[in-house]
Amino acid sequence: MVALRNFSLFDNIIIEFDKALTTVLGTPDITDRPVPGHDLHEQESLTEVERKQSAGLMRVNHAGEVSAQALYQGQALTARLPGVRTAMEQAAQEENDHLVWCQRRLEELSSHTSVLNPLWYAGSFAIGALAGKVGDKWSLGFVAETENQVVKHLTQHLQILSENDLKSRAILEQMKIDEQHHGTVALEAGGAILPQAVITIMGKVSKVMTRTSYWV
Repeated sequence: MVALRNFSLFDNIIIEFDKALTTVLGTPDITDRPVPGHDLHEQESLTEVERKQSAGLMRVNHAGEVSAQALYQGQALTARLPGVRTAMEQAAQEENDHLVWCQRRLEELSSHTSVLNPLWYAGSFAIGALAGKVGDKWSLGFVAETENQVVKHLTQHLQILSENDLKSRAILEQMKIDEQHHGTVALEAGGAILPQAVITIMGKVSKVMTRTSYWV
């Protein structure tokens, strides 16, 4: 994405639009990591209530990964230092894994992704681009806090997810490990601690997304 600065404004718009379509409607490129829990058998003991709960939680996490993709792409577009852009690209690639894992798990649960994903992508991309414009240390700080809040959500999901749903649990546990790593990397790269007011607003926006995505 370093070479992105050599393209025209129109070229950049086309590139970002293509990425948005791939994230929201397609299947993005992923790493060669296997899907966590791929070797586990589906639990027949899942009740209909447990299955619906698992689907709702995985839909929330899929929507979160759509937002994460948009956030990283927006930040990479406006980041000032090549090293920061590279870090954003790497994180986005790993987040693609999460996106595909959640989508496949939803299909296994005979469910669907959130119909509000285009909205989450657009909003997160704008926030990411703005954060990148403000400055790299704040952009990285925003990433760190975002990942911190995602880890909290994943911890909560693992607590309420049915013990019988081993496949979903394996995915969420690996996602939690990855998100913690991304947050640590962002801070070590020079990310600043965000003001408490910003953290509070982020938390409120996150609650709106999780509560709506669970159902739609």
